[in-house]
Amino acid sequence: MTTSVTSTEFQTRSGKYLEASGKHPVLITRHDRPYRILIDVGEYQRLKALDTRQALYPHELSEELKQELEKGYQGKPTPDLDHLMD
Repeated sequence: MTTSVTSTEFQTRSGKYLEASGKHPVLITRHDRPYRILIDVGEYQRLKALDTRQALYPHELSEELKQELEKGYQGKPTPDLDHLMD
């Protein structure tokens, strides 16, 4: 369940919505469009932990990974679709 509130209403009753965000997300709208979502810090940490992506500079890559990237693997061959390239 998500509570939706205008930014004006949020400013007026922020304590109420801060408390509510501990139980479920609070969607704050501005000009009838989504503007911000207020969530519990525990939920934020859980979501943050799911994102394990990281950006690396080429010099930070292992030699093995560099070699794999140089091969340019593009997925499994699909000869049955080759006719679409004609």
